[in-house]
Amino acid sequence: MKSLLITTLVMGFISVNAASAAQEINHADGKEKIGVVSASNAYTLDELSNSLSRKADEQGATSFKVLSTTGNNRLHGVAEIYK
Repeated sequence: MKSLLITTLVMGFISVNAASAAQEINHADGKEKIGVVSASNAYTLDELSNSLSRKADEQGATSFKVLSTTGNNRLHGVAEIYK
């Protein structure tokens, strides 16, 4: 019974954290720009996007739009963040 309760609590925590992550967008229609974030040393575009999302979250953003990505073996990206 305890393990079921612990599992339920952990899954609820994961769901809440996933729901609060900043979402990548293509257009910023009607959103308020609150700044710019950057991330470096990612090996894949998914890793870069996750890093940008995490940094956007830290700044209180609800969404972000990738402005640029560069790099060969390690990627660097810049994104505008929005509320």
